Amino acid sequence: MKLMNQNFKVIGLMSGTSLDGLDLVGCQFYYDGVRWGYHIWHTETVSYSKEWLGRLSADYKIGSKDLSHLDHEYGLYLGELVSSFIRRTEFSPEIVCSHGHTVLHQPEKNITFQVGLGSSITKACGIKVVSDFRTLDVELGGQGAPLVPIGDHYLFSEYVACLNLGGFSNVSYISEGKRIAYDICPVNIGMNFIAVKLGKEYDENGQFSSLGKVNLKLLSKLNDLDYYNQVPPKSLGKEWLQKEVLPLLDTELIEPHDILSTLCEHASYQIERSLSSIGDISNGKVLITGGGALNPFLIACINRYLPQKIYLPSTQLINYKEALVFGLLGLLKCRNEINCLSTHPYFLLITQVLLVHQKIVVLAGSFLLIKNFFYLEWFNIMSDLVK
Repeated sequence: MKLMNQNFKVIGLMSGTSLDGLDLVGCQFYYDGVRWGYHIWHTETVSYSKEWLGRLSADYKIGSKDLSHLDHEYGLYLGELVSSFIRRTEFSPEIVCSHGHTVLHQPEKNITFQVGLGSSITKACGIKVVSDFRTLDVELGGQGAPLVPIGDHYLFSEYVACLNLGGFSNVSYISEGKRIAYDICPVNIGMNFIAVKLGKEYDENGQFSSLGKVNLKLLSKLNDLDYYNQVPPKSLGKEWLQKEVLPLLDTELIEPHDILSTLCEHASYQIERSLSSIGDISNGKVLITGGGALNPFLIACINRYLPQKIYLPSTQLINYKEALVFGLLGLLKCRNEINCLSTHPYFLLITQVLLVHQKIVVLAGSFLLIKNFFYLEWFNIMSDLVK
């Protein structure tokens, strides 16, 4: 499927690791021959039932019947939610672009799996679906996460960096002509684990963390985790969290409020440490989105490390930027344009289908040796060829 017009109505779907619900965004993208733009028409977040929370947070093995059933049934569920969204808003998309929900992420083993089978979504809503964004990147030896840097490049290039405060924080920025993107540290996924002990699903408005004090011993243990000594590209998953982080947090020796305050301090420190690699950002702003951006205490902590440098957009963009970007990634795929760059540190595989005089020319296996992991100039050249 190739979309030829220059204005496109798309529904983007995103479910993050913090399991706070499914984000749906009905948006319109437009291309003027030079730049991409967007307009968000409708948004909705659907909270998960206890049943879905249990199924999506359970442990699965690749190839298991349970995983196959979940993939199909969750896809049907997404399709039903899309149909309901369309009926309510009267928004008519050309395509639906679904990230799915990550239940397995072990890139060191070339494994990543997002449930929400595209064909099952289509079966339930009757609309063409683009899905399964991460598998190709991992198969190429990449990390499979984060995948938003192309969207950041096309839609938010005026910022020196784009920082997402989701289950895990991740960052995207340009350094020496290359688009850099990687996961930084746990944020909401760790804080939610503690908030549940206090009778809440999450630390709303930072009300719990603001009452705590930083525990220096816990902070030191968190900052000493080996992941922070690894060189990007790198990514995080719930498997790493369960093994490395939760054992440090699951203790009765530290008050929950103090753990939450310490997690905010830990995230702020690691974010500043990561952004320091950009160099001087005094003349630019860091765009902050994701659920953590709605936590005033966390934002205040980050602002202490990055004074005068952070920018909080509208609540709508804070909540729905990732769903918006996956809508763009799916659209690019339908236009036979690059929507995935390998996050492998040494090779960039360009797999692109060009429609030339109604003949399909496949450029596959074109390897480019590079010193880092996103080579922006080559990306721009390939994008121009496709257009």
